[in-house]
Amino acid sequence: PVRAIEGITFAVPPGHMVGVVGPNGAGKSTLFKAILGLAPIFRGRVLLHDAEAHGQRAMMGYVPQIDAIQRDFPVSVSDVVMMGRYPRIGWVRRPRAEDRTAVRQALERVGLLPHAHVQVGELSGGQLQRVLLARVLAQDPHLLLLDEPVSGVDTTTQHAIFAVLEELRDEGKTVVVATHDLNCVIERFDQCLCLNRRLVAYGPTAEVFREDVLETTYGSHLMVVQVGDRRIVVAD
Repeated sequence: PVRAIEGITFAVPPGHMVGVVGPNGAGKSTLFKAILGLAPIFRGRVLLHDAEAHGQRAMMGYVPQIDAIQRDFPVSVSDVVMMGRYPRIGWVRRPRAEDRTAVRQALERVGLLPHAHVQVGELSGGQLQRVLLARVLAQDPHLLLLDEPVSGVDTTTQHAIFAVLEELRDEGKTVVVATHDLNCVIERFDQCLCLNRRLVAYGPTAEVFREDVLETTYGSHLMVVQVGDRRIVVAD
């Protein structure tokens, strides 16, 4: 079989946000699926709290790319968020009061409680992305994996999503986000993982974001420019 990614070893401590960057086809989504046990691992292990991660599925939350969501399925916003509770309560047990409370709190946290009974097909792209985040919040995982969570959404939604992610990091959660927005990674992420079917570099963002590392990752020259107190990545 052809290996989508290989030679990847990294560890993320609790209370950190990691940006995963790389070109299209680099294996970012595959990496997430391997961590979740949704893609086969031919060699190596995934550990969560020093134990096999695949036996701790309830402790891992996943927000897929919004394009992967069936928007015409006839379910309400609260129904979707309740799905985040199923790893804890099981698929055959009825939700309890504490589960309904978790759903309500998650929707409130992303600013969508008034939309609890709206059909998901009626939502904007930004609102749907916040619903997917609320589903993960209701699950209350230790590790959150988000695949392009702000792609194609408006600036207000981007800020709202990152505000929640930063709160989760400050609460001790581990947050790993795949994104194409390099300048967002510079501004918001503690750690950065550069991927192009193998691990190119991993570490503190300020150390990883070097022109030689970015060139190896993307196969083209990118410049890191200092503008005032900010660093910005621009194409050469």
